[in-house]
Amino acid sequence: MALSPEAEQVRERTNRELIDLLHEAGEHLPAPEQDDFTSYFDRFGPAKIVMLGEATHGTSEFYRARAAITRQLIEHHGFNIVAIEADWPDAAALDHLVRQLPSEPPKERSFERFPTWMWRNIEMKQFIDHLRFRNDACAADCRVEFRGLDVYSLSSSIAAVIAYLERVDPERARAARERYSCLTPWQADPAGYGRAVLSGRDNCEDEVVAQLHELLSHRLSHPEDGGEAFFNAAQNARIVRAAEQYYRIMYRGSTESWNLRDRHMFDTLQYVMQQRGPQAKAVVWAHNSHIGNAAATSMGWAGEFNIGELVRNAYGDEAVLIGFGTDRGTVAAASDWGGEMEMKSVRPARDDSYEYLFRRTGLARSLTDLRPPGRGELRDRLTGPRLERAIGVIYRPETELLSHYFEAVLPEQFDAFVWFEETKAVTPLATRAVTGAAETYPFGF
Repeated sequence: MALSPEAEQVRERTNRELIDLLHEAGEHLPAPEQDDFTSYFDRFGPAKIVMLGEATHGTSEFYRARAAITRQLIEHHGFNIVAIEADWPDAAALDHLVRQLPSEPPKERSFERFPTWMWRNIEMKQFIDHLRFRNDACAADCRVEFRGLDVYSLSSSIAAVIAYLERVDPERARAARERYSCLTPWQADPAGYGRAVLSGRDNCEDEVVAQLHELLSHRLSHPEDGGEAFFNAAQNARIVRAAEQYYRIMYRGSTESWNLRDRHMFDTLQYVMQQRGPQAKAVVWAHNSHIGNAAATSMGWAGEFNIGELVRNAYGDEAVLIGFGTDRGTVAAASDWGGEMEMKSVRPARDDSYEYLFRRTGLARSLTDLRPPGRGELRDRLTGPRLERAIGVIYRPETELLSHYFEAVLPEQFDAFVWFEETKAVTPLATRAVTGAAETYPFGF
């Protein structure tokens, strides 16, 4: 319904006052490549966990900014874990590369499944190159880890568990292969497993739980194998268990499967932190919808939680949740799940959104820290709720309001917000190895 002229004037006056507050609070940022960009983020160094979001899965500025911030946190504030919204086995190949850990050549190259551009891009390769170079100069116990948090690697995680057991105990490997055979018909189509269970087929829960328990019960059987190899195998067994649950319940409703996935990501982060020890400090890269506090969004009001909310509840002020946003530009995304990547134009934000307010500040790039006591009025005035945009690996501009906006209370969702008024798409890497490329490098470059 259109507003009356009088109501429109009131809304514009209210927006103008809020925009002035945002302009005053916003700290103008240089480009991420400039040396002084990272200094604005030193204030977050004392945290135990810093979560860096993104409003899309295909925007170059978000990757480059997160890489620069992460480098600063590693070099000057002792952060030693980078954990991303990606599958554990894919990230493990990069972790072995950057930490120079011994490993068998993977049967599949990393990040070859849809959406390949999300992690197989130039921006990410440059960050991995930096981590590798940085770790080269460090003792093994001081090197930065690179971990994946997600739950989708059913087939490759099964293969990883069996490969580990074949090295240390072939008899137990045969038993594991027998237990996991229940899932064999579905490894290429795990969603089909969910449909089969829904139609009455017996599920595989008992088998995957038994395999996890069996593996964990033998954690001290092969001390000569080293802690990392066992930890990697155990985490892959946990993923098989979580993935079996995820695909079994995915057709019951989105809330239950979303919560299982984000609970798994949180638990994985906890295991990684525990494995690293008391000095563990982690930077997490994930979409805003995962790292912002879900309790302050329409997701949470509908019963969903996320890793950001769980981290906030577990770590309190030792966690910092930083959202990222943009108004317009281009983005790498598909039109449908499994579709081809396209370079799509991002529409300017709606005038009833948070992004619209940030655009009106006139700041091309900014950091807005919402935590200081002096920001009380700004936080109060930002408490809407208002619309906020989220673009994942799919972007459908023609149905943008329905497909890509949700309601949120931004100052309760994030501790700080990084703004880029205009952005461009990531640059994807080839998804097949170039002739003569070093196969030891997970990206084939």
